[in-house]
Amino acid sequence: MDHLQDVHPLVVHFPVALLPTAAAVYFLTVAIKRDSLAWTGMWMLVLGAIGAAVAVTTGLLASESVMVSTSVRAHLLNPHRNIMLAVLSLSIIAAAWAIIARPMPARGRLGFLAILLVIVGLIVKGADYGGRMVYDYNAGGNACGQPIDFTK
Repeated sequence: MDHLQDVHPLVVHFPVALLPTAAAVYFLTVAIKRDSLAWTGMWMLVLGAIGAAVAVTTGLLASESVMVSTSVRAHLLNPHRNIMLAVLSLSIIAAAWAIIARPMPARGRLGFLAILLVIVGLIVKGADYGGRMVYDYNAGGNACGQPIDFTK
């Protein structure tokens, strides 16, 4: 399982790209009143949710073996994990809703779009925590000695 910290960065970028793009396509669908675009949004959302499941799984498996100080774990890794678990949960809910309503809910459409906005906001915050672990604290890397204590 030690090598999963190398797999995680390979898969995280799929949901980070697909989920916000799905949100943008759904908002464009509403803005230009072209429901045929919603099919593209639905498939991006479904693939993004699947990608999020893979990313969260590899992240959870890697989190135990990644060498970071306890302060970095407390200030960055744990919030990153919790936020991305929320992204996964909400993306599964949104994808299931889109599949059931094919391709986009008519009833509750504003709520659906609000969920997509929340997903995008959470991705931005969660990815910031993940990026800070990698670039500020060398999580999963061997560029410098480990562990580096959290500073801010």
